Amino acid sequence: MVKGKKRHKFGTLEGERYILERDLILSDSVGEIDLEKGSVFFVGTATVIIRYAGFTILTDPNFLHAGDHVHLGYGLHSERLTDPAIDIEDLPPLDLLLLSHLHGDHFDRVAEEKLDKTVPIVTTPHAARYLEGKGFRPPAALKTWDSLLVHKGDARLRITAMPGTHAPGPLRKVLPPVMGSMLEFAGAEGGIQLRMYITGDTLLYDRLKEIPERYPEIDLALLHLGGTRVLGLLVTMDAKQGVEAMKLIDPRMAVPIHYNDYTVFKSPLEDFKKAIAEAGLEERVRYLAHGETYEFEV
Repeated sequence: MVKGKKRHKFGTLEGERYILERDLILSDSVGEIDLEKGSVFFVGTATVIIRYAGFTILTDPNFLHAGDHVHLGYGLHSERLTDPAIDIEDLPPLDLLLLSHLHGDHFDRVAEEKLDKTVPIVTTPHAARYLEGKGFRPPAALKTWDSLLVHKGDARLRITAMPGTHAPGPLRKVLPPVMGSMLEFAGAEGGIQLRMYITGDTLLYDRLKEIPERYPEIDLALLHLGGTRVLGLLVTMDAKQGVEAMKLIDPRMAVPIHYNDYTVFKSPLEDFKKAIAEAGLEERVRYLAHGETYEFEV
């Protein structure tokens, strides 16, 4: 359950400004919106369906099945070990697609072939160029700290690109650039009702310290874990880094995702559960199996 004692002003901290902000209008009239309840449905890997304030948002679509392989670049492949909770044909109508970066386990060949190409996409400039070339509606390409303000009836959603790095040192040049996302939901009156942070495939690094400085109150965080290793090097947070990220970002509640699904994921969820217990943070983490839904109240 996500609860807060006060509403945030809709925007960054006083004195801050967004580097870039643009508007996207989805609908002028959608009826009464529910700002009291929402949900996160876990499809698998980093794929979730977020429902809140009248918005339905899909993240990092990965609908391959167990035994399928993804290409990670430079001749590297990984086998999927699990099935998604639903197939792509079973998706609800979507308002937005949020894509942290262009990798086969985050935007696969099934998504490229079968997703509705008119659905608005918010992603990195690198991924945006590729998707537009494949016939998708021109995505909103956000650099770090850039924002998109989405309107749907009386509801407002500001999506801001957060810092992230997918690899250490020289390996950073061969992996695609990645972004985290801050989602700030508001009603007609403008006060933020819910602030949700999605880490994206990032490691714990210095620039993440800017996030709690700008956003000292975060209601819900979705943590990309898995301890992915490429050429022996860690490229997503493992259990230890996940706990440190929890302490740094300090969300009221966190949901781990992106674990146990591929052979390159070397840090299982059980390791994170153990580390969370040792840190005394069990009450602030909700674990989801594929197909489970976290229902929250604001």
